[in-house]
Amino acid sequence: MFRGIRPLLRGSTYSGALFAYCGALASLPLLPFAALPAIAWPSAPVGVRFALTALVWSVLIGALGLARTTRRVLVACARRMLAVPLPDPVGGRRRSGPPGDGAAASPASGADRLRTPLWLLSHVALGWAGAQLSVLLVVAGLLLTGGWAGAEAGVSVHGWTLRADSGRQSWVVALCCLLLAAALCGAVTYALRWLAPRLLGPSSAERLALAAERERALAERNRLAHELHDSIGHTLTAATIQAAVAGELLGADPVAARAALRSIEESTRAALEDLDYVLGMLREEQAGRAPARALADLPELFDRLRYAGAVVEPELTGDCAQVQGTLSRAAYRILQEGLTNALRHGAGGPIKVKVAATPGSLELEVVNGTGTAGGKGSGVRQAPFPTSGHGLSGLFERVRLLHGEIEAGPHGPEHWRLAVRLPIRLPA
Repeated sequence: MFRGIRPLLRGSTYSGALFAYCGALASLPLLPFAALPAIAWPSAPVGVRFALTALVWSVLIGALGLARTTRRVLVACARRMLAVPLPDPVGGRRRSGPPGDGAAASPASGADRLRTPLWLLSHVALGWAGAQLSVLLVVAGLLLTGGWAGAEAGVSVHGWTLRADSGRQSWVVALCCLLLAAALCGAVTYALRWLAPRLLGPSSAERLALAAERERALAERNRLAHELHDSIGHTLTAATIQAAVAGELLGADPVAARAALRSIEESTRAALEDLDYVLGMLREEQAGRAPARALADLPELFDRLRYAGAVVEPELTGDCAQVQGTLSRAAYRILQEGLTNALRHGAGGPIKVKVAATPGSLELEVVNGTGTAGGKGSGVRQAPFPTSGHGLSGLFERVRLLHGEIEAGPHGPEHWRLAVRLPIRLPA
């Protein structure tokens, strides 16, 4: 219990009071400038000159809070010395991203800009009030102990006098003064801790910016996870089966075995390009453009599966050249995932692939047998492949983002069917 209380007291009460008093002292360099108008008006009453000095001093202190750097420094100090969990300010900051993608943060409103000056004024006011009262109480506690200095025990401030008649009474009053000084430190710290989230914490615009930043980061991680799953997962599946085929055919058919090994080399080389791109994105490097594999690269994909011993029966209809850009690349990844699943879980027999491009939509279909055996003609029986279970859910998410329709499930007693329909002209 005490182990949990001690860091709290050390990290909030004591350091918080020190934070308040240091803030008050930091405002002293502005005091000579604030006194200039009062010096220039010597004929004014003392009260007016004092009020004018306090007003100018407050304006100068508040003006410091308009700088973005001041807010960042104050947030860092409040996190450290008040133990308040405050996020870094995001107002007016531009996150990384290409121009025109909404990367610029929303500008802070006038009320938001005034929160930092208000925090500075509160900080200085609490610091000065707490410091003066604490010093007064500590001095009173020391002096009221009585005749150790040969003086009469008593404190007088602005006509108000506090005296202790007896030695015991003076010690009690002195102890009360010291306890009040400690309580005042705690009160000042509590007030600052209460104000910090409201004046230094994120505003509504900043919370929206933080949420948008987290959403962007999550979407980027999901995209990279899809890239790794689609490219690396497919390559490892195909390479594993091709290696098994090459091992079986090495003595009986060296030509076919060498062809399988060449296919492994080509597919792993392509996977290394994908991996370099994804790793560059994770390191926030300029990784260049992503490997753009689209519907035009389907023949190469089919050949890799044939080298693995699978029988692929493609049926391409319509003008696939009209499908360009993101839609073409997404269609390639969808077919790649469907064929990878067919290669992992197929029971032999042909894998039927249909790609039909119409003026309004793109239809994709993969139909394969179910089971655990290797592809037809390979002569190799494959062990079950470990899967993450995210492939199908990733397909559903990808199709949903493209405003398409997807069906996946048994197709008759011995087949599995994946059918996807993507609109070529996406709704506005």
